[in-house]
Amino acid sequence: MHMQLTAIIEREGDGYVALCPEIDIASQGESVEEARDNLREALELFFETASPEEIRQRTHEEVFVTRLEIAIG
Repeated sequence: MHMQLTAIIEREGDGYVALCPEIDIASQGESVEEARDNLREALELFFETASPEEIRQRTHEEVFVTRLEIAIG
């Protein structure tokens, strides 16, 4: 079975942090690719070990990623 999830990756210091907002799991890496791969591994481990109840509680079915324009000052 396959599932598509969102990965939000941002630079943090000398590395990158990757977050999956649907499950609220994060990981990190020295590159975008490494952070993404580490997040994939963390998610796979979560789904292998979590109970169905925990998966249901943590899963956010609708996640919207958008950009906002705001006034500053």
